[in-house]
Amino acid sequence: EVQLQAFGGGLVQTGGSLRLSCSASGFTFTDYSIGWFRQAPGKEREGVSCVSGIGDTYYADSVEGRFTISKNTAKNTVYLQMDSLKPEDTNVYYCAADQTPGSMWWKTYDYWGQGTQVTVSS
Repeated sequence: EVQLQAFGGGLVQTGGSLRLSCSASGFTFTDYSIGWFRQAPGKEREGVSCVSGIGDTYYADSVEGRFTISKNTAKNTVYLQMDSLKPEDTNVYYCAADQTPGSMWWKTYDYWGQGTQVTVSS
């Protein structure tokens, strides 16, 4: 059974940092892209970043240079280091897995973890 668990959200001030973690199980980690997505109330889910099975990384323009995605294959875990956080980064963040390499479109992802809330105060 494929399982994804996201954690690490919290409350932080503008300019602060958080690191999200996504722990995965039930599939061959290196065969899948792992993506981070966020969704504000009333808005469509948007891709934030993803890392392919072979380690290629992708970022949304809005987070390029501030967020860093990485993975530890031995631990089946993907991290999203979020620096220089802004109030507009406030969202529920989800991690997801799919075999499509490097997709930033949420509809291509088959497996989802629960969300973790990130709140950035101004």
